[in-house]
Amino acid sequence: MTHGRAPADGAASRVTVRHESEAGSRTARSVAADWFARGVGFVGGGLFIYGVISGVVAASYVVLLSFFALLLASALGPLVDQLRTRLPVARGGALLLVYLGFFGTVIVMGLLIVPGALSQVGELVAALPPALQRARDASQTLEPAALRSSIRAMIDAADKALAPSPAPAAGQVVETGLAVVNVVVAVTTTLALVYFWMTERARLQRFVLSFAPPERRAGAREGWNAIEVRLGSWVRGQLTLMAALAVMTGTAYTVLGLPSALLLALIAGLAEVVPIVGPALGAGPAILVAVALKPDVLPFVIVAYVIIQLIEGNVLVPIIMRNALGVSPLLIILSLLVGTALGGFVGALVSVPVAAALEAVLERLQDRDVPIAQDATAAKTTTDEAISGNPDIDLVDPAPNPAAET
Repeated sequence: MTHGRAPADGAASRVTVRHESEAGSRTARSVAADWFARGVGFVGGGLFIYGVISGVVAASYVVLLSFFALLLASALGPLVDQLRTRLPVARGGALLLVYLGFFGTVIVMGLLIVPGALSQVGELVAALPPALQRARDASQTLEPAALRSSIRAMIDAADKALAPSPAPAAGQVVETGLAVVNVVVAVTTTLALVYFWMTERARLQRFVLSFAPPERRAGAREGWNAIEVRLGSWVRGQLTLMAALAVMTGTAYTVLGLPSALLLALIAGLAEVVPIVGPALGAGPAILVAVALKPDVLPFVIVAYVIIQLIEGNVLVPIIMRNALGVSPLLIILSLLVGTALGGFVGALVSVPVAAALEAVLERLQDRDVPIAQDATAAKTTTDEAISGNPDIDLVDPAPNPAAET
């Protein structure tokens, strides 16, 4: 009996081992197939991302125009809505009225500024060579020698820049004409993009959100709207800063009796859009005019420039841009540095609104019902919210709840 059962038990064990080995081999093949599929997907995703980035870089001009159009549309949205509430016009008609008002303002400002500016330019060109010669004579007695040589090098560079240039060649005239045409086409394209974006925005938003799962559409719409609000707030805040700087500089230059005060104020306001170095660029023409035409007011122009920059940097920028964006000054500075390193002037120009949009997306992604507990060491120090008297901010961590931890 025992010898009869042993072969059966041995055969069963061999069958079991064979089935286990076959199952193990199938499992190994399935694991290898899974890893191969993941590798193919990873490579394909990487190639797709590379293609998208390459396409964006190749079409960077179109991307920049589209981004500027989005900025302008986000800024004009509240104004267009206000016009629609007061006038029986559609959104497209209200936007056309805004365009007409803008171009009318530009034409009026041009008629007020251009004639006087042209006459002042002639006086400036005639007065600069004697002024530079006086500055060169005065620099002869400066000490140390390094300062003297530096100032003389700057004077020589300015004198060389003012020297009459030869007649432009035919190729240069063509290039200048093409540059003007490109600017006109870019402005026209941007205005057209703004118009179609504002008139087709609702339909485009519904079309894009239709690809999202139904349970995520409401959140995606809120994130979309939050990004547009941030971008529009940045543009309106930047325009407010430019207008405030133009008014302050124009008032100071008028009081000091500086020629072409309106033109110099307009230059200072427009230069404010240039990150970091914009204020210095805006003050340069005023200092040049003071040196050439009214040297006695040059110290007062410099003092006025310093005072205006202190007011702007310590009062206007923190109030206007922080309220408009809600972005910390540290993030603004870092975004400017990164944007300048990656894209130069254009990168610095778009870095702040891009950072504001990314922060809006991150805030939407990290939105949660239960807030994160504050660090115990940080809870001992007061915060801006606590100083402002916000009752929703608790500076002390709640007591640990063992039941919740389990």
